[in-house]
Amino acid sequence: MNAAGTIDHPSTHDPQKQAPMTSSLSEPTGSATPLVSTMGANHSRQNRTREMQLIPEALARAHMNERMREADTERRAARLVAARRMQRRAERVSLRARRALAMAVMQ
Repeated sequence: MNAAGTIDHPSTHDPQKQAPMTSSLSEPTGSATPLVSTMGANHSRQNRTREMQLIPEALARAHMNERMREADTERRAARLVAARRMQRRAERVSLRARRALAMAVMQ
C-alpha cells in the first residue's frame, strides 16, 4: 500500500521528505508565502531537542550545587560549634588558673 498521505495521516512526518507546498492557481498571486524553507524549523527543532536532552543534566547540576551549599553550611556550623566549645574550655581553664594564682598569693 504505497498511497500518498493525507493531511490527517501523512505518509511521513519528516518535513524534509514531504513535498514542498505550492500555491494553487485559484489563490491570488502574493496571497501565500513563497516556497517555505524548512531549514529554520529543523534548526529550531534540533535546538529544542538538544535543550530537552540537556534538561536532566542541568537539573543534576543544580541539585549538586544545592548539595554543595548545604554541605558548606553544615561545615561552617560545625566549625562554629567547635570554636564555641573551645572558647568555653579556655575560659574555664583561665578561671581555674586565676583561682590557683590567687590561692598561691594568699598562702
